[in-house]
Amino acid sequence: MVESDVGPVTDMDARLFGVDCWPRQLFMDELAAPKTRRYIVAEAPAAPGGGDGGTTIVGYAGLMCVPPVADIQTIGVLPEFEGRGIARAMMVELIGEARRRGALDMLLEVSSTNPRAQDLYRRFGFEHIHTRRRYYRDGSDGLVMRLTLAGAADPEPDTKDPS
Repeated sequence: MVESDVGPVTDMDARLFGVDCWPRQLFMDELAAPKTRRYIVAEAPAAPGGGDGGTTIVGYAGLMCVPPVADIQTIGVLPEFEGRGIARAMMVELIGEARRRGALDMLLEVSSTNPRAQDLYRRFGFEHIHTRRRYYRDGSDGLVMRLTLAGAADPEPDTKDPS
């Protein structure tokens, strides 16, 4: 992710997460900390008649890594692009980056109302380790999940995964 991606990503984040979305400045602050952060975007060809015929951002994800722990800060894919392996590919990249940076464990929080994401994380080997009651502004619980990277195989979840 580069600075010019922040506008479209902020708009997408608002669409995906509503009251729990990040403000633009938070994405800018995250990009300003490359020693501990890594943000990526997934792109797809722009829709026909959509201007220059280039690409459009359809997903994004971010990682904070302060060894020995890495934390997935955010991940999102536009609903119309779900089921194409985009989230899975971004997870593979984030887990690889965490390993390259020396993390032994990886954490994330996911809403208790998002079973599709929970299933994706479980397929990668994440385990639910704690529940933060009413963690999100919409009142849903935050499920803290952990993946132990030390000694774990490289991530290659079930290829039948529709995410």
